[in-house]
Amino acid sequence: MTHQELPSYDQAPAGALRFNTDSRKLEVYCGGPVGFGTTTITGAWYQIDSFTPDIATGGTRALYGGGDNPSDQSNISYFNVDSTGNAITFGDLTDAKTALSGCSSRTRGLFCGGYFPTEAKIEYVTISSTGDASIFGDLTEHRINPGSLSSSTRGITAGGRTSPSPVLTQFDTIDYVTIASTGASKDFGNLSTARNHFGEVSSSTRGIFAGGYIGPGFTSRVNIMDFITISTLGNTADFGDLIDESASGGGCSNSIRGLFFGGQATPSPVRSNVIEYMTISTLGNSIDFGDLTVARTSVDGTASPTRGIFIGGSNSPVAPNRTNTIDYVQIMTTGNAIDFGDMNSSTPPSAHGACSNGHGGLG
Repeated sequence: MTHQELPSYDQAPAGALRFNTDSRKLEVYCGGPVGFGTTTITGAWYQIDSFTPDIATGGTRALYGGGDNPSDQSNISYFNVDSTGNAITFGDLTDAKTALSGCSSRTRGLFCGGYFPTEAKIEYVTISSTGDASIFGDLTEHRINPGSLSSSTRGITAGGRTSPSPVLTQFDTIDYVTIASTGASKDFGNLSTARNHFGEVSSSTRGIFAGGYIGPGFTSRVNIMDFITISTLGNTADFGDLIDESASGGGCSNSIRGLFFGGQATPSPVRSNVIEYMTISTLGNSIDFGDLTVARTSVDGTASPTRGIFIGGSNSPVAPNRTNTIDYVQIMTTGNAIDFGDMNSSTPPSAHGACSNGHGGLG
């Protein structure tokens, strides 16, 4: 976004609109605060962002990569969220891996962490193209089953755990990167409690982490929802509670409403078909939305401004136990999910990472 500095408030009232004949863009005047040595309100003209993912891809594009069934996978696949149909091949991750997470800007998709062989690795793709992933950098710690979310500029990765050997350790660490660059992630703050395998959603300002496994053996589940302000640094604050204590579910959102779905619920570790929602800008407990078409765990999701998409997962404790189901809902309504299509594999993976160029963190 570009702007032209103005010397004083007298030249335009805050909220005024104009058409810039040089840039051929609509602009809005934002007044600055009084203080810091001045009694004059100053401000600037800002271009109104008119980007849409339709320009780049013909609609919101969703990607998912990695996972296992039963061996680790390197495949990245994609589909157009605004239509229905099966996923098709995008490219490959730099390594076969499972238990990873995904986040994205409008242009780049990031895949973070994951089991074997390099659990600190972050890699990226250009969403509007196809092709193999490239190395971005490293997380601050080696971890599997973390959760990732993003704004249009920052990618956030939180929590997770170590591999089974030598010692099982959970993390409360939150990292961040600038998506448009490359390099190692930096410390952001900490979760309210160390945990792994939880859902996450975001608006352009706020990120929410919900549920997850805690405790020895990671058999206990929580209904915690906590949040961060993405553009700052610091620890999470309490948002509210999920309907049930659950873990191994997914999350997706538009800029207004977040959805959490699937997973394993307490008191018994049954695979859940529950979809629940909250308004991201407020605080409070989640509310029942409807049901998935298939109850499952290790499911991931992503979204466009209107649709929430739920991808794959494990639908049975007995092998073969993966589902190739992709289903969806209209985010601003309530009701049960509808079949979208199938994943791009005869042996679909679970515990993959997903992202899109139209999710709620992009505004």
